Amino acid sequence: MTVALSGKEVASRLGQRFPASITESDRDYIFVKPEALPKIISFLKITPEFDFDFLNSITAVDYFDYFDVVYHLTSMKNNRSLVIKTRVYGRENLVVPSIVDIYQGADFQEREVYDLMGIRFEGHPHMKRILLWDGFQGHPLRKDYL
Repeated sequence: MTVALSGKEVASRLGQRFPASITESDRDYIFVKPEALPKIISFLKITPEFDFDFLNSITAVDYFDYFDVVYHLTSMKNNRSLVIKTRVYGRENLVVPSIVDIYQGADFQEREVYDLMGIRFEGHPHMKRILLWDGFQGHPLRKDYL
């Protein structure tokens, strides 16, 4: 079974390296500013102390006033997991930086979040719908979708 790293402990280490990039941390997760996301995730992947070499999933949660984008990372070598979150506000023109350059497995997952929740991933090489057709109106997993 994978051991979940404490978000507080990892946030403390990341806060030294990336000041003002961590907005919140808890036992279960770390919140980072959207613009700092690629730097932090890349650091977590290439630093031997963490070695998060596997991206389990990317998903999003709609809270009406804002959306959380959630990343589940795993270190196969160290048998550890970590949850990174970022928050975007509003209902229109939601943008988060893409991490496809860091994890190729993010390709379809970012497209799925875009398709179903309407969050665009800036820098994604092929940002288009993956489950629904191009003319489909709206994003069906949003709470305000009719």
